[in-house]
Amino acid sequence: METFSHDTQESCNGLEETNLQAMSSTIQTSKVIIGFCPCYKYQNFWYPEHLLPITLDMQTTFKAQPSDIILATMMKSGTTWLKAIIFAVVNRHLYTNTHKNHPLLNSSPHDCFPFIHSIYEENNQNQLDSMPSPRLLAVHVPFSHLPASITESGCKVVYLCRNPKDAFVSLRYYLEKMKPVGYEMNPFEKDFDLFCQGVFPFGPFWDQMLEYWRESIKSPEKVLFLKYEDLKEDPAKNIKKFAEFLGCSFSAEELKRGVVEEIVQLCDFKTMKNVKANQEGEHGVFARFKNSAFFRKGEIGDWKDHFTPDMAERVDKLIEQKLLGSGLMF
Repeated sequence: METFSHDTQESCNGLEETNLQAMSSTIQTSKVIIGFCPCYKYQNFWYPEHLLPITLDMQTTFKAQPSDIILATMMKSGTTWLKAIIFAVVNRHLYTNTHKNHPLLNSSPHDCFPFIHSIYEENNQNQLDSMPSPRLLAVHVPFSHLPASITESGCKVVYLCRNPKDAFVSLRYYLEKMKPVGYEMNPFEKDFDLFCQGVFPFGPFWDQMLEYWRESIKSPEKVLFLKYEDLKEDPAKNIKKFAEFLGCSFSAEELKRGVVEEIVQLCDFKTMKNVKANQEGEHGVFARFKNSAFFRKGEIGDWKDHFTPDMAERVDKLIEQKLLGSGLMF
């Protein structure tokens, strides 16, 4: 029977007995390696080994506030970029976008807009109590695995996904950059085959997307569904869209002054990539990795340089089959 690593077991301290039982049941399932990262299937979704106990803890102990803004994303779908944009939109009255002291010009978007699992991973839950309102918090988990306090509090959830083919390629590069010394990566073709079987962090990708898509249709005042490609094509239009969703629409005077365009420029990929903290800073508890790992290309269609025609056709057919009848398309 596969077991969690010592580091993972240490992170289980404080979990309720029911969570430990749930985790024990999960351990008995087969372990799969994605890239170099071991993953387990829990309640139909795949979790990186070190994040599963943290997620179980988070599900039962995290207390959402009605004013919270939760960013949920498919992994490698533009999370860092959208964190920066939302932070700039929500805090635009506190900072001048072009001022050298703007937090986004001096720190990583992950510092301004942390993942809940990172707070738990660092055993720094007290940070949640000291965060100003609205608290900006991020997750990768599917909608059905969100802490109950999030879905019951009425707080806003923004979801971002991306063409799965680009997300897969981006994940491969990301894992390669954060791979510890001495670890080997799976061959590209092996990870691709697993991907088509649904093995993807916090996936299958189709199930994660569909959960948020259906919830956005059911409760559009609570869940906003965004695609990376749409945001990339017209960032200004989409920034105004989710500012309205978050209850902080731009005034006529702000629109006239070009505040939206300033935010677009502030959060531009090249601008963010050149921030010193994004070039030299590090993140991580389970494994340390450079912030620069979050800034590669940010392009649409990069998969074309990595997939064979047969691979592309296989994914396209899979997406068509899994999303059939939902109204969601790529």
